[in-house]
Amino acid sequence: MRVYNFSAGPAMLPLDALNVAQSELTDWKNSGMSVLEVSHRGKDFVACAAETESLLREVVGIPQNYKVLFLQGGATGQFDAIPLNLTAAGDKVNFFNTGQWSVKAIKAAKAQGLEVDVIVDRAESKYTDTPAADSFVVDPEAAYLHYTPNETIGGVEFGYVPETGQVPLVADFSSTILSRPLDVSPYSMIYAGAQKNMGPSGLCVAIVREDLLGKARPGTPTIWNYTAMAEADSMLNTPPTFGIYLLGLILKWVKDAGGLEAMGERNRAKAEALYGYIDASDYYSNPVALDSRSWMNVPFLQANSELDKAFVAEANSAGLTNLAGHRSVGGMRASIYNAMPLEGVTALIDFMTDFERRNG
Repeated sequence: MRVYNFSAGPAMLPLDALNVAQSELTDWKNSGMSVLEVSHRGKDFVACAAETESLLREVVGIPQNYKVLFLQGGATGQFDAIPLNLTAAGDKVNFFNTGQWSVKAIKAAKAQGLEVDVIVDRAESKYTDTPAADSFVVDPEAAYLHYTPNETIGGVEFGYVPETGQVPLVADFSSTILSRPLDVSPYSMIYAGAQKNMGPSGLCVAIVREDLLGKARPGTPTIWNYTAMAEADSMLNTPPTFGIYLLGLILKWVKDAGGLEAMGERNRAKAEALYGYIDASDYYSNPVALDSRSWMNVPFLQANSELDKAFVAEANSAGLTNLAGHRSVGGMRASIYNAMPLEGVTALIDFMTDFERRNG
């Protein structure tokens, strides 16, 4: 039985895409092999990777002056790769700290010998809000400004794109890419781990404006050198072939469903339903400021935290899985990425209502 999987990642994936992958698993394109077994240098897989990139460009609307890279090491790998490709040791960089993924990126930048200026630090709010759009000043000498549009753990999301002037804007879109329309042009680089809305873990997609290429520090590992990977069409080494293949199937699903406009409408409806229920409840609560609430990751608390384990266990038995909040914040968290249908959110609300009736 398929469950409603509320995991923050690896996350629920579209059943339509999984069914196609299942049907092709032992015999892909009449090759007598699965896509997991064919050579990444063979014409069939080269064409598959090219089609996936083309679909990503079409669905997202990626301008031609950006390179699309299929990388490994996840978003965490990019915390180190970005400084290695975009800076020299000692350069100034600006960061927003709005959650635990921001903290990890900041730590990696410092380890690469950069002068890190955290121009927004929301630790004092316990990462429950985002800064006002006019509350910060970007250093015009900074090599880039880095921020995380959606913090998975705290359920905090930006409602705007930071204005940086001529300073390159770099963003970790792991938890929000493909969830709604996206204008790529304000960004110099977007990167995203695939395991939320794009496919299985193991693949990281980077969208890099071409003028940032050719700046990697000497000694940068070749597989994280954006220029080298771009010149090799992301096949300098063996790429994550299954992740690229499955991303292509998911992009076809998004396109057939109406594209990112339709995804945005679908995701807004799910988020509004769940937040609306929580806000109307005297038993459940959400700690995030109203203007900073994530569409993708919804943390919530119950009045009696001693019942958290019982809530998670009973929900799991009801086919509503992976609702425990991150260990650092506790409570519960419902991640409602693209593949989560509205019916799953409705089922969660029904369970929450019954749980409160029995325990409130």
